[in-house]
Amino acid sequence: MTAMIPTTALSVNVNKVALLRNTRHLDIPSVTRAATLCLQAGAQGITVHPRPDERHIRAHDVHELAQLLKAWPDREYNIEGNPFHNLMDFIRDLAAQGMRPHQATFVPDSEGQFTSDHGWQLSNHDAEEAKRLRPLIAECHALGVRVSLFMDADAQAMAAARALGADRVELYTEPYAAAHGGGEQAAQLQRFAAAAQAARDAGMAVNAGHDLNRDNLTGFLCAVPGVKEVSIGHALIADALELGYAATVRDYLRCIRDAA
Repeated sequence: MTAMIPTTALSVNVNKVALLRNTRHLDIPSVTRAATLCLQAGAQGITVHPRPDERHIRAHDVHELAQLLKAWPDREYNIEGNPFHNLMDFIRDLAAQGMRPHQATFVPDSEGQFTSDHGWQLSNHDAEEAKRLRPLIAECHALGVRVSLFMDADAQAMAAARALGADRVELYTEPYAAAHGGGEQAAQLQRFAAAAQAARDAGMAVNAGHDLNRDNLTGFLCAVPGVKEVSIGHALIADALELGYAATVRDYLRCIRDAA
């Protein structure tokens, strides 16, 4: 019997592996080894978010992981970041070396931001920012790279994201995660489901990420069907400290299958 392939891909964000490594000068734990173990366990992709201060993922990690993914042609490489900072340099460099990522996720982080905490605001008063995004999205397309915009769960903003040329949106799921198990959970799920439907109606696919974990992932995917990819880092790496990479990835894949 052929194993059922989950409809939602799991992309493992390995930033926190690099964060731990950077506390010493011993090159352990290995970011590429962590990625390899996750891929061997069935993860469909690897995500990195290299910030300008290199607090976790460093430039050499981005290139070493791109080289690694060449040996996994059925898996995807997703690079996140602010396209007005260092993200586009990575995209251009990797494309020039024949190792372009499959996806670039544009995130509106400030340079010193602790973690991502909001999506692009594409209302009329931010028209200038939208004008700056449009040519960068077009450049990624010319390089053969899919573009996802990190967005809040605002159904009204999805058409504007598509108008800029985005292929996908990644819904910022922290508000759902914060509400999980409480009285606001149902309202948050309804909000995310509406945003996802609006994105699909506009012609885009839907990704999701931020604070998703083994407790809340299945419920989210049940309420927001059709999510193409979830990008999970902090919780997954924390679980792996106790369970190991392989067992952790397999359990996240179980969460995804349970939703299907």
